[in-house]
Order: sequence, then structure tokens, then C-alpha cells
Amino acid sequence: MTVTAAPLRLAARLEEDDGTASALRAAVDQEFLDLLGWSDEVRMLFFPYDHHLLGMPMCRVKGCPQASVARQLCEGCRLRWRQAGKPGVDQFVETARPGTRRTGVADCSVEGCPRPFRSWRNPVCSTHFAQLTRLQVTLEEFLVRDDVVPLPAFGHCEVVACHRKRDGSSPYCHGHRVRWSWAVKRGLSRDDEARWRRTTAPVSANNEVSLRGLAERLVAEILYGIQARTREGLHTTQPVLRTLTNRLRELELPSLAAVDLDQVSRGERGFCSSLVTHVGRFGLTPEGERAKDVWNGAVFGHAGYLRFTAIHQPWLRGAAKKWAFFSLPQRRGKAIATCQDILSAFALLSESLRLQREDGGNDIRSLGRRDITAFTNRLSYLRHTGVISARRTVVVSRCVRSNLARMRSLGLTRPGEPLHGLPDDFALLAEDVPDDPEDTEAGKDLPAEVMRQICEYLPSLAGTKRNGNENRVATELLIDTGRRPMEICQLRWDCLKQDTDGQNVLIYDNYKAGRKGRRLPISQATAGVITRQQELIRADFPLTPTAELMLLPTRVGNPHGRKPLASGWLASRHREWIRSLPAFLIPTRVEINGQQATKMLPFDKCKIFLYAYRHTYCQRHADEGIQPDVLQSLMDHRQLSTTQRYYRVTEQRKREAVDRVSAMQFDRHGNRIWRQAKELLDDEYARRAVGEVQAPYGVCVEPSNVAAGGHACPVRFRCVGCDHFRTDASYLPDLEAYLADLLRNRERLAAFASADDWAKVEAAPSDEEIARVRRLVRRVREDLDVLTDEDRTQIKEATTVLRRSRRQIVALGMPRVGPPMPDFRPGRTA
Repeated sequence: MTVTAAPLRLAARLEEDDGTASALRAAVDQEFLDLLGWSDEVRMLFFPYDHHLLGMPMCRVKGCPQASVARQLCEGCRLRWRQAGKPGVDQFVETARPGTRRTGVADCSVEGCPRPFRSWRNPVCSTHFAQLTRLQVTLEEFLVRDDVVPLPAFGHCEVVACHRKRDGSSPYCHGHRVRWSWAVKRGLSRDDEARWRRTTAPVSANNEVSLRGLAERLVAEILYGIQARTREGLHTTQPVLRTLTNRLRELELPSLAAVDLDQVSRGERGFCSSLVTHVGRFGLTPEGERAKDVWNGAVFGHAGYLRFTAIHQPWLRGAAKKWAFFSLPQRRGKAIATCQDILSAFALLSESLRLQREDGGNDIRSLGRRDITAFTNRLSYLRHTGVISARRTVVVSRCVRSNLARMRSLGLTRPGEPLHGLPDDFALLAEDVPDDPEDTEAGKDLPAEVMRQICEYLPSLAGTKRNGNENRVATELLIDTGRRPMEICQLRWDCLKQDTDGQNVLIYDNYKAGRKGRRLPISQATAGVITRQQELIRADFPLTPTAELMLLPTRVGNPHGRKPLASGWLASRHREWIRSLPAFLIPTRVEINGQQATKMLPFDKCKIFLYAYRHTYCQRHADEGIQPDVLQSLMDHRQLSTTQRYYRVTEQRKREAVDRVSAMQFDRHGNRIWRQAKELLDDEYARRAVGEVQAPYGVCVEPSNVAAGGHACPVRFRCVGCDHFRTDASYLPDLEAYLADLLRNRERLAAFASADDWAKVEAAPSDEEIARVRRLVRRVREDLDVLTDEDRTQIKEATTVLRRSRRQIVALGMPRVGPPMPDFRPGRTA
């Protein structure tokens, strides 16, 4: 169809071009514009029917000229398909659509006549149709008659957005003439007609979208945004774009930046936000972003925004910007989110300075230790009022301390830099950082009963909206492999390999540590899950090379399967799915009328999140007795201490360790304490729980000192001289270190000449104390030497458990017989 250009009215140009519109327009490729049939005169988009990212294909029903909306059927054919009982689509499309109604308009069939025709059934203008009716001849005979001549055009429709021609003396085309008559009936007057002409929507056909009547910058933004979306593999359809442009025309907005999403219908908000995002990235550079208070993370290769607006003082905001500029390239994973958390900590410091200083914290040279103390006091106040948690208090203190030192190391205190003149005492010390709140639950792993119920409900996760199957497979792999959510979402299609023994291994990338191509042994059942997913993805994306495919591709804006499922999306769908499930009942010991009983109580669903599966994976391997170095390798941690934070030593294994070590317990004289085994176990375990307090190289059972938490020792920590002191083999390294310290102090005091004799005597360790400690060390060693190799190994393992337990970082012991690995899905096969 040939479309002639209607004259553009100045009313449609709502602003002068400031250069941005020209730059955006120049960034749109001419090849892309040709694909959409764009011309600057007509200003119409004609979406192709055969493009996989632009527009919608034609309806598959034979003879139907409409665009499809779902199942490759148009709305009318879908209605007929449902009324027919939903037969097979391939069978249904062979049935021709009765009474097909075509949309759009064309010129009169009389050669050279520019007037629009009446309809597809009567393809001549109104004047020629009256002549045809009067002559009572066929259309073919009418068109060849000599007295049938072309007529002059009436002009274009006066509606700014309309490209159609008038069909009579009315200033509007047929469609808008009908619309205006209805508008008058609804109460519009002639005074409203001028605005109605500017803002009313055009009469569009199947694949047409009119950008007429929009501001020049808005047109350039839409064209550039569609091109950017297409390059990213996002689908753009004409109904969504048409609805959005009609709304923008009605609001008479000059730019997408002026759009309030509340003014846009719900179905177009996501599309509008996408256009705003892509247009907002145009022309951005890292250098240009540094001067702004809100940084677009896309410029630095990350998703999201970095906001400095909560930092009030110019010097602190400038330092934060320079710190962020240096830090972003060095961070992996969610770099923007991590940096924003640190900026939030500095925002609390900024707020403290603003509230507690007369100058609002703007005079950098007058700051000092007093301001740091005020900041720590404010954090304590916020914690006690419930504004921030105890854990957040620790994190904020650590962030400010370490990154303030980092800013100094970056040279930001030099002349001309933001922190020039900052006093040295404006810094958090180690003692300013509060201790971590004790973890009363010591682990985030999920109980076996909860895991079994989750696995029973896993098939229902496939029914969730969008990416249902990928959500289910990802969750199952998280449970089986214990990987991080991002590591699972980023798995390649060919992630399953076999080692030299023919066993299955998972190939993944550790993005957090920046280590590529990690190998994890997996079971045959887990390999079966991956194999089935590979077959499904290969069938859905047959044209994409397997080296470019993702194992878990998103189904949104991903025509080639190269874009992975987002871990944030997976977490949201998983959270919604968990909330929709029935309560998870687990056996819990409770006290009823003074009696212990077991009841089935609901488990807190807030504790079921994606990362908890990683803790559960580590805990169940630890319970099986996997050695620490092996478990460290399975978790892919560089340090063993990191692995030890993922699991806890169970109460049963603690009791076993206490039983072994307490059998070799000594008093202050080095005498071994003998008891009956059962009395030893019950008493020692109970005392370790409630009746003892830590001493430098043993434990104290003196009641008043225990009640005071170890701060009321009557003999001032001369433990080897007190009957309430106990020690065992697990304290042997501490005893040896204490003995070496006593000997070292005695020699140093003997060589020290700048003190009175009485002071040296008071400070020097006594010979009796040294002898007592030496005897204790010798006695413990002698008892260990007479043990068999097996007993010594068991004592060593138990000692390891107890020493790790004391530091709140629990190490993995090596029990003689490990419990079997729990099978959450006993019926699953490979």
C-alpha cells in the first residue's frame, strides 16, 4: 500500500530540538528504519510480519489477513478455535475463515483517483460508488468506461496523528468523522476541537503505528529505543507500542523522561521503562558519570544505579565518588549492590555529622575523634531503637573503618583531593567495631524433613509463570550441587562432562572468586536432570550453536537462547513458590505441663531461600564425616575457615568429643580425675553448657567466677593455684604457650635494670607457678604417649572439635562412623 504524506502541523512540535533529538536520530541505522518502512515525511512504522523480534506474524488460518496474538492465531480465529473445542491448531488453520473482514484503507480503484475507497468490498470512493450504482454495471465494466474519470482529492484528515485522506467535505477521514460525532455526543464542544485534533489517536491497521503528532525528541527516543531493544534480543509488538504512543500523544509530553509510569496503563509500563532505560544510556561515558550524583551502572558494565545523594557533605561525597570509581573495576558479581551497601554505611556517617555538628560536618579540618565517638553512639542508638539490626551495626562499622582507610591509601588526602585536611584521628579503630552478635542457631541449613517436603513439591514449581521449567531445574541443581544461585543460572549448555573414570562432573564458573572452569563431581541422578534439560533447550533453539546456548535460558527477550536466567528472578519466583506451599511440619521437642513431648510444628518459611541450599549441602556432607580439606574443595573455598562457617558440629558429635577428652582431665596438681563413664559424660557435658567459664588455658568451675562470666576470679587468674581449675588435652597448646611466656617474662625482668626490686618481684612469675605449669604439661604428654595410635587419633579429632567450638568457628571432626547421607528424593532415578 502506498501512503502519501500529510502536511505536519506546527502544533505537533512541542519543543525545539536542543541537539539531543538529532543525536538520537543519527544513531538509528538507516537499514533499521527501512525494515520498519519509516520515512520522515509520513512518520509511520510498518512492522514486518516475518521478523522474530519486531511485530507479530500473520494469522495461520487460510485467508485471514489479521496479525496473530497467540498460538499464531488472531483474536477472531482464537475465539472460533475455542468455540470449536480447541482442536489441533494444524488442523484448525486449514479451515478458511468465513466472512473475512479486512482492515486498513486504500485509494479508489479508478485509475488516478486519490480519494479513499468506501471498503474492501466496494473499492471505489463514495462519488464513484454512487455513479456505479446508478449505471448498474459490474465493477470491472465500470472501471473501463470512458466517462469514469479521476476526481480531485479532498485533502488529508485534520487529526494530527492521522495519515488518511478525507472522503468528503468534512475535515476528517471517515473513522475520525465518526469519532468526533461520538465525542460531541459525550459533551465536547467546538472549543475542545483543536486539542482533540492534536491528541486523539490515529485509525491504525494491523501492522501500523503512527508517530505523528509526537514531539521530535520523543520520536527520536522511540526509534532509538526500539533499535536498542532489538539489538538486545527484546521483542517489540505494534499493539504495545501503539497503546503507549497514543497515551504519550494524549499527555502531550516532550520526552520519555517526562513520563510518570502511573499515567501509563499497566500493560505498557514495562515497555515504557525499557525505552527510558535504553535512551538514558545513550551518550553516557564513565568520565561523564563521575560528575553526577547518580551513576548508571551500565556505563561501567554493571546493572543498576549507584546513588550518592544520601551523602550530604561535599568532601565526603567527592571522596565516595573517587573511591567508587576505583573500586568498581575490582569487584566481581553484584558490584553495584556491594558498592551501594558501602555507600549506605557512609550515608549513616554523613547523617551523624549533619545532625551532631553545628557546621553540619562541612568543615573537614575541624573533625576529630569526638565525631567518630558520636557516630558509634548514634549507631548504638539506631540499633536499640530498632532502626538497624545488630548485624547491620557491625557491617556499617567495618565498612566505614576499612573504606575510610582505603580512601587514604588511594591518596585522597593529598592537596587538591576531597579529603585534604582530614585529621588522622578521624578514623574508626578496631575496638570501635562491635562484636558480631552470637548466632543462636549456628547454621542456615534446612532440616532433612523440610528438604524432603520441598523435593516432593518440586514438580509444581514448573507450573509457575514464565521460565517455570527453568525455575524447577535450577532449584533442583541448587539442592544437588550446593552451588551459588548465579553459578547455576550461568551454566552453559555443555556444562556436563565425564572425567577419566567415566564419572559425571559439572563444569561451572565461580564468579565470586573469579575462577573459571571449576569441576564438581555429581551423581547420576543430577546428570540425568541436566541431560533432560539439554534435550529440551536444543529442541527450543535448534539454530543456535551449542557453544553459545545457556542451560537455563530466560524465556523473555531471548530468541536465540543466549541470555541466562537471572538469579534475582529465580529468587523471586522461588520465594513466591515457597509461600504458596502448605506449612512444612517438623517434629519439635516442647514442654507441656512440665513434661517433654514431641509435636509437629510449622517451620519458618523465611528460612527457606536459595542460598540455604548451599548451607544444607555443606552440612549434610559434614555430618557424613567428609574431611575438612575435601569439603573445602567441594565448596570451592580458598580458605578452610570460610568452609567452617557453612556448617556446625552437631550436639551428638560435641558430646562424643567431650566424652573422649574429659576422660583425660587433670586438676591443678596434674592428677588425673577418674569417674564413671556415664557420670563423666552427663556431668561434663552439662558443665560445659552452663557450669564453667573459659580460663586462659583451661576452664574454671568456681561458682562466683562462672556467674560473673569469668570477670570475678578471686586469685586474679593464677589458675594453677586454684582447686576450681580444670584442664585437659585440648588445652595442651595453650599450656605450652603459657609456659613459654612465663619463662620469657622471667628472663626479660632479670635483664631489666630500670625498676625497683619490689616492682620486679611483684611482676616476675613465681617459680612455683612455673613448676606447676611445667608439671601439668609433662603429665598431659605422658598420658597421651601411653595411648594406642587409635586412641591418640580419636583424642586428636575430639580436641580439634572442641578447640574450633571455642572460637565460634566450628571445625569438622572426623567421626569413626558417619551417618548415611540423607536422601531427600528416594524414588528419583537418573
